[in-house]
Parts: sequence; structure tokens; C-alpha cells
Amino acid sequence: MKALRNLVDRVKPNFEKGGKFEKLHATFDAFETFLFVPDTVTHTGSHIRDSIDLKRTMSMVIVALLPALLFGMFNVGLQHYRVFGEISVGDPYTFDLIWKCFWFGLLKVLPIIIVSYVVGLGIEFIFAQIRGHEVNEGFLVTGFLIPLVMPVEVPLWMVAVATAFSVIIGKEVFGGTGMNIFNPALLARAFIFFAYTPYISGDKVWVAGLNKAPENIVDSYSGATPLADVTTTISEGAEIVNWSNGSSPIDWIIGTIPGSIGETSTIAILLGALFLLFTGVASWRIMLSVFAGGYIMGLIFNLIGLNAIMDMPAYYHLIIGGFAFGAVFMATDPVTGSQTNTGKWIYGFSIGVLAVLLRVLNPGYPEGMMLSILFMNAMTPLIDHYVVQANVNKRKKRLKTAVN
Repeated sequence: MKALRNLVDRVKPNFEKGGKFEKLHATFDAFETFLFVPDTVTHTGSHIRDSIDLKRTMSMVIVALLPALLFGMFNVGLQHYRVFGEISVGDPYTFDLIWKCFWFGLLKVLPIIIVSYVVGLGIEFIFAQIRGHEVNEGFLVTGFLIPLVMPVEVPLWMVAVATAFSVIIGKEVFGGTGMNIFNPALLARAFIFFAYTPYISGDKVWVAGLNKAPENIVDSYSGATPLADVTTTISEGAEIVNWSNGSSPIDWIIGTIPGSIGETSTIAILLGALFLLFTGVASWRIMLSVFAGGYIMGLIFNLIGLNAIMDMPAYYHLIIGGFAFGAVFMATDPVTGSQTNTGKWIYGFSIGVLAVLLRVLNPGYPEGMMLSILFMNAMTPLIDHYVVQANVNKRKKRLKTAVN
């Protein structure tokens, strides 16, 4: 590391004011601060001394996402080989089988990650150069999240367009990292959902190779997710008897089901949640309130019981679709989430309630987590405003009582 530090120090003058590459200072600074802790300090005004800066916070989130990513890669291969009948549902998970599935998934998922980072960071660097400021680290997490909320069969050019939309329209037009209203990763998914719906919905987009429908695909195998099963059941006016491919709640918790790359395994997601809570990066109030809101809304629908999805056990909503992933990694975004403690309870609880509400009342769109989080992102400033105002009024009333 010392040799690398010396190399950076030798070339650094070329990128400072008066150097040959002065205009590329923002780009050089981004690489230097990525490799080493910045040596800049605050000289005036109040400030906080802390070893955790934005880059370190983003790094903690990426570490928390690794279990979901690694399992997602394995599951991509597992679902693919089940399609072709090379692996059966009851086969034991030997080392060779796990490696075979993981290697296939790695080759399928890695290009999506590369496209996300190349396009997103490229735009970030361009805006930094134009504005003459340092490159923000916010996209380190966004570029990681975008592939995890995508189906494995999404075209790479579509990922590029959606990433560009999320960075430019979702973040840079508001002033960059820390100023955006909506979660950029969810905006990328929403862009594809509304602009190219067939590529992010249906049964064939969640399993690699299923959309080609070759002759040797197993007849009994379906790429339907548990949420898709619910939608089909509601449209047919029947009761849920058999889930796709013989899956069960245990499979949904483990994650061996079709779905978005990083959203299927509740266990992997909760491992990431524990890491975020242990490091203090994410808000436990938001996480807990999202799950509480979804579960309570599910119980209310159980009492109504007008159709199969209302009769479905309330906890099912928490372990299928993108509910757990959204609660842990999306709703807890410190920029787009509520800033006040009371507001965090209201914000998280509302997300959980709206997600289940959308699933039940709009079976044409069974995955309600994305829209519920984006809607509450827009409501966050209003929530915090009224929470702060209520506190101000309470203090005024207390002061008036003390004076009297």
C-alpha cells in the first residue's frame, strides 16, 4: 500500500490547480479517495470527527448485499438447470451441484452488474467534470442494487437505459447524491416496468433460458413466482392449492424459487439486515415498522377473507416477492427515507400497509413493494414536516404552561 500511496502522490500534482490535467481533478480525486481515506479536514464552523464517512457507509451496505447477491447467482443456475431437467427439486445439494449452479449464475449476473456500474459511474464522472465538484459515492450502492432487483433475462441494453434514467432524472437533476427524492435503484426498475413491461413481468423472465422454450424443457416446470400463483388464482376465482414447482414457505424463506436476482432468499436478506443493524448503518425503526405494517395489513385482510389472497396467511406476504428486500435495503435509504424518529415509524409502517394493499386489491400488479416505497419517498418531506411541527407546538404549549 505504501508503494501505491507514493505513486498516487507523484502523479497528484498533475491533477491539481496549474497542472497539465487540472480539468480532470474530480476524476482523480474519486480514484484517490476510493483507495485511501481523504486527508481533508474542516477548518471553520462546527463539524463532527468520525471515522465513518459516506464512502465507508456505502461499503457497509455493499457488504450487507453480498449474501443476497451470492445466493442469487446460485439460484439463477439452480432454476436454469431445473428447467432443463438436469436437476430435480429433491436432489441433494452436493458441492459439485452448488458450484455448477453458482458458476452459471455468475456468468449470467456479472454482465448486468458491469453494465450498471459502467453506465452509472460514467454519467456520474461526466456530471462531476461539468460541475467541477468531486464524484459522490452514492452510486456504489445504487449500481449494486439495480442488478439485484432485475430479472435475470432482462436485456443488457435495457439495464443501461434504465440506469441512465435513474441517475440523470432520478438523482442528478435534483443536485446529485443526498438531494434525490426517489430511490434511484427503484426508479430503474420502475422505468423498465412501465416502459418495457413484457421484459419484467410474466413467468418466463425470471428463469434463464425459459423464454427460449426449447424442446427439452421439463413440461411440469414453471417460471411462475409465488406472487404470480396468487394472481392466477384470483383471476380464476379458485383457491390456492398447489404452488408452482411444488414450492413451499420453506423454499420461499431459503430462496430456491424463481424471482428477481437478489430478492428470493429471505435468509440472505436478513443476514444483510443484521449486519446493517450491527454497524448502525440502517434504521431498525424503519425495518421493523415495514414488516409490522405488512403483517398487520395481512391480518386485516384475513378477517375480511373475500378471496384466496385475503385468506393467505399474513406472514406469506413478508417472505414472497420483494417485500423483505425492499424493507431492508430500499426503505432504509437514508436519503429518501424519513429523518425523524417518529417519522420513521410512520414512513415504514405505511410502506408495509401499502405494499400488501396493492397486492390484494390489484392482482394485475402483485408486487406492490416498489410502488409503495416510491410513493412514500414522495411523502417523506410532508411526514417529517408535520412531525417537527407537532414537536414545536408541543414545546410552545409546554413553555406557555410554565410561564402561566
